[in-house]
Amino acid sequence: MLKLPTLSIDKAINVLDMGLRTVFSTAIASRPYPAADISNAAMLSERERKHAAALMRINHVGEVCAQALYSGQALVSRDPANVEALKQASRDEVDHLAWCEQRMNELGGRKSLLNPLWFGASLGLGVTAGLLGDKWNLGFLAETEHQVSSHLQSHLQQLPAQDNASRAIVSQMKIDEEHHAETAEHLGGAALPAPVKLAMRLASKVMTRTAYHL
Repeated sequence: MLKLPTLSIDKAINVLDMGLRTVFSTAIASRPYPAADISNAAMLSERERKHAAALMRINHVGEVCAQALYSGQALVSRDPANVEALKQASRDEVDHLAWCEQRMNELGGRKSLLNPLWFGASLGLGVTAGLLGDKWNLGFLAETEHQVSSHLQSHLQQLPAQDNASRAIVSQMKIDEEHHAETAEHLGGAALPAPVKLAMRLASKVMTRTAYHL
């Protein structure tokens, strides 16, 4: 029988507060903006600008989901080392959240209108993964990061060639995500079954296609 961990009111309130700040506030990065020293002088056409902004909105949604996922996983994880790994990943994702929002603003874009939905669904998924045990919890983290890294690589190919600012942000995000995956595997994350990986990819496709427009 699955043994449910004891959850304190303080933990629940912290997650609620984090969710409200993630969805409705502007994130503040702890690391320098990767595109700070890159000139934005290269002119993008209106079509290119809108496309780049939509791609960065997808990335922003991914970071909203990451905050919810890792918070849900950490909420029910039993191993302090795993909780710390999840919290460190979450701190890096706050940087990503801030960078994506800044770049969206520079491109004249906006956040996804469905961010509250993305956060709520991802939080539930994170809690579910965490309840399965730390081995699977970390395995889910590793697989998530591998898929995100692949997704970011595709964005590097889709961004307008002259949009070096967006490219610098996505490149740094990709480095961070790969590091998170390696950490999760080092801590003992189990490889997920193929059907679970496929379901995760299909869910990601739904999210990215929706977030591109909404």
